[in-house]
This record gives sequence, C-alpha cells and structure tokens, in this order.
Amino acid sequence: MSELTEWAYPLAESLLAEPLPRRWKHSLGVAERARTIAPILGADAELLAAAAVLHDIGYAPDLAETGFHPLDGARYLRDVADADKRVVNLVAHHSCSWMEAEARGLREELEAEFPREGAELNDALCYCDMNTTPDGTPTNPVDRVNEIAGRYGPDSLIGTFIRRAEPEILASTSRVLERVAAADRAEVAYKDAPTETGTETDKYQGSLQAWGLP
Repeated sequence: MSELTEWAYPLAESLLAEPLPRRWKHSLGVAERARTIAPILGADAELLAAAAVLHDIGYAPDLAETGFHPLDGARYLRDVADADKRVVNLVAHHSCSWMEAEARGLREELEAEFPREGAELNDALCYCDMNTTPDGTPTNPVDRVNEIAGRYGPDSLIGTFIRRAEPEILASTSRVLERVAAADRAEVAYKDAPTETGTETDKYQGSLQAWGLP
C-alpha cells in the first residue's frame, strides 16, 4: 500500500466497521475492485483505491448531517480529515451523485464546493462501486441497480435516482472495460503472446452485449 491508502483504510474502518459492518464490507469490495483495474490508471491507481474505500463514509452516523452521503463524506474528508483534494472530489461525485443531489435540492452546493475530477477517474470509481454488492462481492451493474431499486423501493428518491442514473452507470462500465481490453491487447502485443482478453473483460463480455453497449 502507498502512504495514501495506508491512511485511508484505517480511517474508513474507524467510521464504518462497527456501526455499519455491511457498508464496510462493501467498501472493502469496492477498493478490491479498484485494484483489479490498476493497470489502466497508472499513477492514479492508489488515488482511486483510497477514494474507493472511503466513498461511503458519509453514511457513518457521526457524519450524516444532510443525509446525502457523498456530500457529508466529502465535507468530513475536507474539513476534519484534511484529505487529499482529489480523493475528496472523487468521494463527492461518485456514482452519478449529481443526479441524486439534484433530486435532493443539493446539486448547487455539491458542485460549488467540490470540482469534478477527470472523466476517466469518475468512470473508474463508478465502475468499482456499481460492480460490487452490498456484501463486497463482485456483481454486474444491471443486478446492482436492480438491487438498489428493490432495497429502497422503485418510487423512493433513491429508487428514482438510480433508474435515472442507470444508463450512465452502464456506459461507465462499458468505457472502463474498453480501456481494460485495450490495455490487455497492448500487453499481449508487447509480449508477442497469443491474443486473449483479460480477466475483467472475460467476466463481463456477455453482459456488455446483453446491455446493448458497444
């Protein structure tokens, strides 16, 4: 682990493990998924891993002020934890949070306080979050969206938001897997080995076709 992730893991654990053990398992799973796509992130791999394990800390009872966890988590990281600004921004904007913020009347606050990081990093964090179950195991974004909508109810604020965000969540997964596949092809060409797809690409290739994504 880098110095950044060595700081991030204990902080997330201290906030989530005892009051919200399932949320902590999910966060660990999201961080593990971030490790699987590290080759496409280069120098930002540890940044993503830190944001991944911290992305849901806003659910912690001691942090929940607005009830909108991306904003509550980002404010804590900025104001109390003195976190890396890029980690803060990723937490604030993870998994299409602007759509939920809009539904809550908080979009202006969110975007005024926290600028967005680059699209590739935001895609990567969305991919990691939306391909991980609440228990931290791998899944696919279709099942993940269905699970969230079912848990909160289709007519709830969260249920409505996640259905609105679904096309972008699927598109983010597609873009990440395209980058993984390109990296795999480049590695195979470099090694002059028989062409084969990478683990993550294999896992979701059938799903991509089912979603109607390129």
